[in-house]
Amino acid sequence: MERIKKFFQIEERGSSVRIELIGGLTTFLTMAYILFVNPSLMGGFGAIPTLNMGAVFLATALAAGLGTIAMGLFAKLPIALAPGMGLNAFFSFTVVLTLGFSWEEALAAVLISGILYLIVTLTGFRAKVVAAIPQSLKYAIGSGIGFFIAYIGLVNVGIIVNNGGTNTSIGDLSNPVALLALFGIFLTMILLAFKVRAAVFFGLIGTAVVGLIMGFLGVANMPALPTFGGALPSLTPTLGAAFGAIGGILSSPAGWFAIFAFLFVDFFDTSGTLMAVTGQMENVSEEELQKANIVDSSATVVGAVLGTSTVTSYIESLSGVGAGARTGLASVVTGVLFILSIFLAPFLSLITSGVTAAAMVIVGTMMAASIGKIEWDKWPIAISSFMTILVMILSYSISDGIGFGFLTYVVVMLASKKGKEVSPLLYGVSILFVLYLVFLNVFSI
Repeated sequence: MERIKKFFQIEERGSSVRIELIGGLTTFLTMAYILFVNPSLMGGFGAIPTLNMGAVFLATALAAGLGTIAMGLFAKLPIALAPGMGLNAFFSFTVVLTLGFSWEEALAAVLISGILYLIVTLTGFRAKVVAAIPQSLKYAIGSGIGFFIAYIGLVNVGIIVNNGGTNTSIGDLSNPVALLALFGIFLTMILLAFKVRAAVFFGLIGTAVVGLIMGFLGVANMPALPTFGGALPSLTPTLGAAFGAIGGILSSPAGWFAIFAFLFVDFFDTSGTLMAVTGQMENVSEEELQKANIVDSSATVVGAVLGTSTVTSYIESLSGVGAGARTGLASVVTGVLFILSIFLAPFLSLITSGVTAAAMVIVGTMMAASIGKIEWDKWPIAISSFMTILVMILSYSISDGIGFGFLTYVVVMLASKKGKEVSPLLYGVSILFVLYLVFLNVFSI
């Protein structure tokens, strides 16, 4: 026990083994919903039938577990990792269903973005890149992804529909799937109002149970009882699939833009999460933050090889820190629980779109909260942030939202005769986005 205390510097951080164990468990319960939501989102809720959901579940659990344990042992910080919400939606709805790449090529894009992130971190370029992007644009991207996730959740259960007269309107709320989703949303809201730490997770479980009861009563399209017989899911369908698809994703401008979008969102999502979590702690060094970024980028590479979308640091880690966690021991606990959760695979049949809608709306709400930090009194920032969020939602594309946001910012800054204040990096990205639009519309990539 003394060796554990010394290795993790538990007493120096003002904690105890008991507090770290509780903190690790709290973080796991707070973000355990990703185990069931990630396979659904990566598969486009059935729109990508060739992607094996069992393999994605297993890859999700392994990537989250291994990445979080590495964070605890190497960076020694109480920060958990898992496939990122928003990035999994970008994987399916933009890269595969909109740009037309295969899921294997999308995994290749994730793999390459992870390698680039690792290089950027190891070379010390990370700090320069962070400084190049206006902080408000980072907030706009985060909040835009929140709106986007919630929108997808509502569309998938028929609460929001295209009725032919308008592009979006309220759907048939008497639809059992929509009713189940609404129940889940309000249940999770109530749990949050009562300050239940794992509100999203317990909301998901409660909704699944109600859906199961409705299914017993004869209601169609409800969650089904899990089958406990047979072996655990196999990782074979996705393991290493990214390697053979690298050539395909690199063969077109759209593929490069997808790689950049994966890299950009992961990069700044991680930066924001690390600042938020370590901001609640004392004496966190730059060396520890550097190690955390190395772990984060490496986890994305490992996750892509296993068969899941971008693995990133989770803001839900704040729940564990709020419970008192201050060291990497909490991360080790969380990671071990993720690996043990592999045995929960049979419960995937309980997690339908009606069940996951609540998690998507609530997590989207949490992500959208950063909209209040945008400098709305500065016109170049306001209009570019607005375009980022608006285009991201209405185009059903995270990458298009990012691209239009950057392009708007560059154009307005040039018009305001402030072009010298814009980083060359943003000019380069904007040019790439324009080329992407040209290829998209002229050459039909």
